[in-house]
Amino acid sequence: MRQTYTAVVKHDAGIWIGWVEEVPGVNCQETTREELLASLRTTLAEAIEFNRAEARGAAGKGYEELPLAV
Repeated sequence: MRQTYTAVVKHDAGIWIGWVEEVPGVNCQETTREELLASLRTTLAEAIEFNRAEARGAAGKGYEELPLAV
């Protein structure tokens, strides 16, 4: 299942800065817009995987994974 997130991007003083609106802490800066979007995608994927592993570790054994829709 592919999910869509919102990148908030800004060009300031020769640098592209961006944040992923839905995930705190996912932000990057690059010299081009294309590099910024690629970095945001990579950082978002890493953050999601880290959060997934952390949640599973905190749950221990015998947990369920259930889909949530908002």
